[in-house]
Amino acid sequence: MANGNGKIDLKQVFGENVFNDEVMRERLPKNVYKALRKTMDEGVPLDPSVADVVANAMKDWAIEKGATHYTHWFQPMTGITAEKHESFLNTISEGRAITEFSGKSLIKGEPDASSFPSGGIRATFEARGYTVWDATSYAFLKEDEGGLTLCIPTAFCAYTGEALDKKTPLLRSMEAISKQALRILRLFGNTTAKRVFATVGAEQEYFLIDKDYYLKRKDLVFTGRTLFGAKPPKGQELEDHYFGSLKDRVANFMKDLDYELWKMGIPVKTKHNEVAPAQHEIAPIFENANIATDHNQVIMDTLKRVANRHNLACLLHEKPFAGVNGSGKHNNWSLSTNEGQNLFEPGKTPHENAQFLIFLSAVIKAVDEYAELLRASAANTGNDHRLGANEAPPAIVSMFLGDQLTGILENIENGNGNEKREREYLRIGVNTLPPLPKDSTDRNRTSPFAFTGNKFEFRMVPSSASIANPNVVLNTAVAEVLGEIADRLEGAEDFDSEVNAIVKEIVKNHKRIIFNGDGYSDEWVKEAERRGLKNIKNTVDAIPAWISDKSIKLFTKHGVFTEVELRARYEIKLEEYIKHINIEARTMIDMVKKQIIPTVVDEITSIANSINAVKMVMPDLEVTTQAELLRELQTNLNLLKKETFELEAELEGAHRFNGDIFEKACLFRDKVAEKMKSVRVYGDKLETMIDENKWPFPSYEKLLFYV
Repeated sequence: MANGNGKIDLKQVFGENVFNDEVMRERLPKNVYKALRKTMDEGVPLDPSVADVVANAMKDWAIEKGATHYTHWFQPMTGITAEKHESFLNTISEGRAITEFSGKSLIKGEPDASSFPSGGIRATFEARGYTVWDATSYAFLKEDEGGLTLCIPTAFCAYTGEALDKKTPLLRSMEAISKQALRILRLFGNTTAKRVFATVGAEQEYFLIDKDYYLKRKDLVFTGRTLFGAKPPKGQELEDHYFGSLKDRVANFMKDLDYELWKMGIPVKTKHNEVAPAQHEIAPIFENANIATDHNQVIMDTLKRVANRHNLACLLHEKPFAGVNGSGKHNNWSLSTNEGQNLFEPGKTPHENAQFLIFLSAVIKAVDEYAELLRASAANTGNDHRLGANEAPPAIVSMFLGDQLTGILENIENGNGNEKREREYLRIGVNTLPPLPKDSTDRNRTSPFAFTGNKFEFRMVPSSASIANPNVVLNTAVAEVLGEIADRLEGAEDFDSEVNAIVKEIVKNHKRIIFNGDGYSDEWVKEAERRGLKNIKNTVDAIPAWISDKSIKLFTKHGVFTEVELRARYEIKLEEYIKHINIEARTMIDMVKKQIIPTVVDEITSIANSINAVKMVMPDLEVTTQAELLRELQTNLNLLKKETFELEAELEGAHRFNGDIFEKACLFRDKVAEKMKSVRVYGDKLETMIDENKWPFPSYEKLLFYV
């Protein structure tokens, strides 16, 4: 909302389209407001009797804002959001109508469950599924060309009760870690905290390209990435795009994006150019992990919607362009009490902070013991092109702690836990610049899982994916270790000695996961193998971690997943991989047959005609250049046709396979995806030999630099 000077009033704009605490306090009776807040803050069950009151207040607020419809907004296992719009309108006698929204409509919806991925939980003919209001995430108004719609965050489950979404397991995992973390806090004398929340700040990377160019690329439209594309003369080698000044067109887009997100209560704070040309990043302030996950889904949706208004296309694929950096999503994760205490805050003397060291040790052990699950939580087809490509973390899970914390843990392991380390200051050597207090850790952008002051940054997460899965794994794995530690401390005769013994034992047994060096180096790959750390290079190899005996035991123990739900997700992820590779292969074949081959044939014909024309006029004149170009074009065209024919055969063979779904996914990875690389070689080679104005789709030069 702009004031009289045409300037945006940030405080008034932020959250204006959210049924937030301020609105609820104003519109709900005190007893209803208190009951709802108790559910949100303490996790107590919601009294169904308050639902009608909340629903009516929510409806009145939404209609006053201009909304005509509401939707149960949910996150099925497609990885994106889903919504079915219902109007507030209800007819009564004599053709008259009223607006109505009941507590029953607020609490429960009934979308068709059969058309969403279920991994065998639901058969196609079994359609019933339920959406259930998540009272811990604020309802909001989404604005698009169709107007305003009231979006009510909900969980989504099958008629049989199994979770069919991303939100339900996340909420379960948050309950698990709160329960175990509170046990630890009680042992350290904290009797007032009622809940511990996993908090998350998810940095989102993306590309912006001109929409007209986007629509001329079948590969971008159908797959999200370029299947062909010769390298432009300039890429990112000058590092001039990173943190560079924003182009006007991009700045206008970002301004509108901020405004849209602020209205929906999403606290986006940072925006900047990323490393690759046409690549950018947006980052919000930390929030409760459930709300942060909801907000990240809204951010991805809004990025695309606002880009479209600016005649731009937003690409969220992990690797839309070969040869330049891809996009990830840095999942900054921490734990905080409902009283605001960050449990990963080292303080000025971390070596004396026993509670901090216990929580830190729990994460070290959890990451080491469940590294394969963490890797699986960040696996998708797009990330297979990105992880380990000297731009993102390697596919080997390790932890960066920095010299100070590593030194403290080493001292504890060696029996020197009381050795003090004074806080250091950076003196830059310019009198007018003040000395800066030095952080307890540096930043290591090559580390998949880095401690960065008072949080952990999980850098493997794919840019296009929901952040729910990584946080489900983190929450549950750390809850398991905290529970083990609490069991020991609750029965300890000497509490302080047992704390020291636990930290010492964890460091000794799990220090292999700590690596503060260059994760991009070949030496680290060899060292990691020596340490026994797995290098899981692709999605297909990562997926089985979801149904290992260890994973099933972990998740079922803490009530996060049933075994049925885990096996369903295993099936869904393999199916998803197969479908993605299938679409990419079919798109590539289509582009070769309908675009590249006709273009190259026309060019060959043109050159041949040119040679004949020259010879007719001047028979003795050498036409070596034209002849060589003609021969090279025809040779590469023949090879392109041959590789494409073989790709079609591999694709057909993979589809004919009727065995185990994991083996089928392996066929798509080893046969189809590998053959696609060979096809691309000749397609890209031909692009470099033909006039760019004749090439059938926009070049990397236009896509990356003409924004």
